[in-house]
Parts: sequence; C-alpha cells; structure tokens
Amino acid sequence: MIRSVLWRHFDFWLLGAIVFAVAFGVAMIRSAVAGNEEIAQSVTRQIQFGILGLIVIAIVTALDYRLWLNIHLVMYGVTMVLLIGIYISAQPQFGAARWFQVAGFFIQPTELAKVVEILILAWYFEKTKDQPRDLRWILGSLAWVWGLAIWIFLQPNLSNVIVMMVIWAAMIWISGIPVRYLAWGGIIALLGVVAAFPFLRDYQRDRILIFLFPDPNVTYGATYNVLQALIAIGSGGLLGAGYGHGTQVQLRFLKVRHTDFIFSAVAEEFGLLGALLVIALLVFIILRCLRAARLARDISGALIAYGVAVLIFFQGAVNIAVNLRLIPVSGLPLPFISYGGSGLVSLMLGIGLVESVVLRHKSLEF
Repeated sequence: MIRSVLWRHFDFWLLGAIVFAVAFGVAMIRSAVAGNEEIAQSVTRQIQFGILGLIVIAIVTALDYRLWLNIHLVMYGVTMVLLIGIYISAQPQFGAARWFQVAGFFIQPTELAKVVEILILAWYFEKTKDQPRDLRWILGSLAWVWGLAIWIFLQPNLSNVIVMMVIWAAMIWISGIPVRYLAWGGIIALLGVVAAFPFLRDYQRDRILIFLFPDPNVTYGATYNVLQALIAIGSGGLLGAGYGHGTQVQLRFLKVRHTDFIFSAVAEEFGLLGALLVIALLVFIILRCLRAARLARDISGALIAYGVAVLIFFQGAVNIAVNLRLIPVSGLPLPFISYGGSGLVSLMLGIGLVESVVLRHKSLEF
C-alpha cells in the first residue's frame, strides 16, 4: 500500500518528455545516416541505449536517492579509476583518448563523471550546510570536482571540463556562496582562460581563432561544418524541407550531422517551427527537473534535481549556440537527441535520480 502511494508521486510528464525526445532523436539519426554505411548502425545502437536508459531510470527511481549519496565514495572511486584508465591505456579517437571500446561500442566515462559530480556536490553541500561560507568551504567543493576533472582535462577534453565547472559554479551559487567570492571567482576564471590559451591543443586554438576572426574566403577545414550548419538552418525556412528531404543532410554536405550538428539537421528538415519545438521540449524537461528540486524533502535532493537541470540546460544551450555560430565549436551533444550511448544513458541516469527525488518529496501534489 505504501509503495503504491509512493509511485503516485512519479513524474509521468517528465518520463513522457524523455521518451519523446529519445524517439525523435532516433528518427533524426535515421535521417542523418543518409545512406552512409559507416554510421548506419547508429540508429540500432541508439535504440538499444535508449532501452537501456529506460531500465536505468526504472532501477534508479525505485531506489531511494539517499542510497546513492551513501555510496558516493564508491561511485567517485570507480569513476576516477575509469578516467585514469582512459588516460593511461585508451586509444585516441578523433584526436583525443576519451573512449573505451567494448564489443564494438565506445564507452565514455566522462559522461558518467558529470552525474557523479552532481551527487558528490549534493552530498558535500548537505554535509556542510551549517559551516561558514568561507574559502575553505569553497576549496573543499572544488577539490572534489577536480579530482575527476583533471583526468578529463588531460584527455584532452576541455569542453566537458567547462561543463563540470559550470555545474560546480551553479551548485555552489545556489548553496549560498558570498558575492565577493563569486566576483573574485569570475575574475580568476577569466584570467585563467587567457593564461591557458597558449597551452591549448592546436585544434582548440583554431576553433577559437576561427570564431573570433572568421575569414570569408575560407570554406574548408575547421570552418566547413559551421558554414554548412548555417546553410542547413537557413534553407529550412519556416516549415522545413520535410523529413528525409534536407539537401545538406541527405547529400552529406553537413558532417557529424547525427551528433554535434543534429540541431541543424532538425532545422533544415522541420524548419524554424521544428527547431523551436525541440527547444521547447528541452525547456519542459528542465522545468520538470526544477519542479523536483522545489518539492525535494532535503537539501541534497534539491541539489541533485537542480544539478541535472543545469547539466541539461548548459549542454543544450551550448550545442544550439554552436549550430547557430554564436560560440566556437565545442563538441557537446544535444541532450537526448544527438547520437551517443554513454551520454544518453548518463543523462537518463540523472533523470532517474530526479524521479527518485520527486517520488519521495515532502507532500503529494495533484
């Protein structure tokens, strides 16, 4: 009886939005394949990972989220071992060692690390809720984050390090960091970016320089895909060319169209309205996560749901901004839509944690 009442709290709206987003992503990946045999298996694999993700949601939801907080050290240790293992032994793919290859599948522990970071910070800020908001408190939280982030930085994978730092900044802000520390942190971060620029890899510097100083006469190399993405978005118009009829996608002018630039493929085939619907879907998912944070029975539960919302928002915003050429190319996927098994399952793990929080919230909401 108690268990049946408990499941009445389950957020079916959130689950429905996730299922719809994943199904739409599979459909777009199918269109983006465009007869390319090298990525033909992407559709089947995304379906498999989507089903696995739903199983993960069911299992994680059924377990009290406080159980995951209690084993935070185990999850942290396992994730660190995986990241160190990649740094030591993984073979580089696309210029960086970021994946393990198991039975033909590429597994990226970095995606899991972002969810583990949210759990660790939720535990830390709950544990230190009565401590002074001083420099020791700030550095303590930052040390936990960089215990994982350093191995991601060394892959190198700067974009996901930035994601982790944004999650940390958002969670420490909501936990009550004094404004003076926030201001100093912004200044230090800006100086750090400037100081780190000479030490970036060549392709990372090229992305930034091409964005800041575009050459209209260059239509190849690092600028090619950005230009093709803009052409795809512009050619979509209001209603789009129709599913499977976008020339930039179907003639394969648009590269990595099933991953980083899938938003451009959506805009070309479904137009402005389709692109706005995708954005609205992601906004709805984020709002349901924030609703769970508002209803949470304790600080750690609220921070888990809030952290997942920040993760989805930032990755989605960055991906769309890259497609619109508002920021340099980053390599971050569009949540739940882009192809990528590790990213999809990790995000659905985060959704399972959010469902676990809302399932055990303080009062029943009809």
